[in-house]
Amino acid sequence: MSEQHLTIKELTEAVGGGITPRMVRHYHQLGLMPPAQRSSSNYRLYSESDVQRLKRIVALKQQGFQLAHVQKILEVNPQEDAAQTLTAQLQQQYRSLVQQLAHLRQTASALESLLGRDRHCQLLQAEALAQLRLFEVETQSGLGELEQLWHGLDASVSNHPEKFQESLQQLLPDLSNRSEIEVDLIAKLVLACGDVSLCHFLRMSPEAIALARQSLSAGCQIVGDISVVVAALDQTRLAHLPGCQVETLINDPHITNADEAEQAFWQHHSFSERLQQVADQSILVIGYSPSVLMSACVAIEQGQIQPALVIGMPIGFSHAPAAKRQLMRSGIPYITIEGTLGGGLLAAVALNALVASLLEKPDCHCYLNFASDRFTN
Repeated sequence: MSEQHLTIKELTEAVGGGITPRMVRHYHQLGLMPPAQRSSSNYRLYSESDVQRLKRIVALKQQGFQLAHVQKILEVNPQEDAAQTLTAQLQQQYRSLVQQLAHLRQTASALESLLGRDRHCQLLQAEALAQLRLFEVETQSGLGELEQLWHGLDASVSNHPEKFQESLQQLLPDLSNRSEIEVDLIAKLVLACGDVSLCHFLRMSPEAIALARQSLSAGCQIVGDISVVVAALDQTRLAHLPGCQVETLINDPHITNADEAEQAFWQHHSFSERLQQVADQSILVIGYSPSVLMSACVAIEQGQIQPALVIGMPIGFSHAPAAKRQLMRSGIPYITIEGTLGGGLLAAVALNALVASLLEKPDCHCYLNFASDRFTN
């Protein structure tokens, strides 16, 4: 039985992904697609192997690969170590993206240094606008030399303390769809790490704040993954919440970083057993070990533990992002930061912000309306 062939239109419909006949023709010109067979009427005809090749091209493009890189990947000889070659191509693409991110981060940092200045640091409005225009020109030429710009602006910074809240108001994105308590939490996290872009990666379940306040008011157990996280918790404010007991899961004071926490959790089953004994309606504060967060999610799914809230912000480059995604699928109220961002300080700051807002505004219920809006919209 002869192989069925597709027209160029049928090819694009089979592949999907927004591919068009015009794009296919372009890929032929670039050599990404091999020459097609021709019908008696001189129409291009495509086989199943062409469908699979085009699907691979589309998938690689969606992952951010440039067409030149796509072509190199497609040229890999199947008889060679394809995995090793693909890894090299991925590393090359990653380095390219990191360079782009570094350039954008440099540009954003320069803009933050301008826009984040409080009134005491700003000169006359006309001069500030002129400096912004100068910066725009410098940016278009690759940032150029900004020393003269900073020289004039930096001269006044030593005359007074920095007004962080005023700076944040000018730098944070529109947070009008967030409750007052959420905005306060986001601001404190940004101040803790100095990265305004963090607010775009913060994820919080709609009921997280309500249940956290309820549990804290009832004197819940608070469990940090390692002693460094627990040490960063605001013990002074927690003392005003009777019954709130703070415990350390991996209770070895010599463990101070993510690598040590991961190894200890895997090597000593007693820590897994301690995790399964966490009290109901407790708050877990995980800032270092991805495996602790993964194990907590499994224990939740199996009904072994039922925390009121999980603040899951472990750091890592493969396990941490996966653990955070698992947390967001668990059905348990959570506060997390997507991707590799995180750390013990940020996890502790998140809890401290919730505690502070409860003590300072015990009767505030603004978050309830916003949570309701998220469920209905």
